[in-house]
Amino acid sequence: MNVELDETTPVFAIAAAAELAGMHPQTLRQYDRLGLVSPRRTAGRSRRYSMRDVAQLREIARLGGEGVSLEGIRRILELENQVNRLHARVRELESTLADELLNRPGRRVFAAGSEGEVVTLRAGTRVRRSNQLVVWRPLDR
Repeated sequence: MNVELDETTPVFAIAAAAELAGMHPQTLRQYDRLGLVSPRRTAGRSRRYSMRDVAQLREIARLGGEGVSLEGIRRILELENQVNRLHARVRELESTLADELLNRPGRRVFAAGSEGEVVTLRAGTRVRRSNQLVVWRPLDR
């Protein structure tokens, strides 16, 4: 059986996670109820914590030590998680764009039209420009 472990793999029982985080197991249960850390559950419903969960517990302890309320900590963690998800999405989109550029070099060329609109051109073509001369004469008053 080949099992890959990473920082999100739930491997620690509550006692081990509490010891790693420097907290009491009851504190971890309270944080779970409040939604600050949500460990995965086994088939028997016992909590299993990952290294990411332990790191988050340590961050909660640090912020609490600085005087941040539990609601403030919840909001900070929520925003940090959102930023991490957005960073991952940006990396995914950058990778997709890079792949597309490598697979389709020169497929799309864009130019600005006379009114400022975007004009799509085929590769190797040029925008036709008007070369007419327009004479402006002020109105006689």
